[in-house]
Amino acid sequence: MTLLAPSRVRRRELERGAGSILAVALVAAIIACLVLVAPLCSVLVARARATGAADASALAAADAARGILPGIPCRVAASVARENKATLSGCRADGVIVTVKVSVTVFGLPVSARATAGPASSGR
Repeated sequence: MTLLAPSRVRRRELERGAGSILAVALVAAIIACLVLVAPLCSVLVARARATGAADASALAAADAARGILPGIPCRVAASVARENKATLSGCRADGVIVTVKVSVTVFGLPVSARATAGPASSGR
């Protein structure tokens, strides 16, 4: 018994729709990549938000420590962090130099940033 190779017409009929399957697989791969990259982008945005909130909180707290703004430095820092949709998770005032730690929650996980502010040293 000899097996005969299918004719070209028969081969084309067997391969019909292969392009559709390839297109569906390509779209599925792109969607999977987007699903994996979206959380990473959200974390990077939250990190930038936390950094900005920490910087602003530290600067405001340092101004309060120097008497430029009214209030207690750490309370001022908490207020500024809250205005920036962040939470003050740490504050230490050492004279007129203030260090703050601020956190932002993304996907239920805290993303934090730390900043220190105070007057410029006179030796520079």
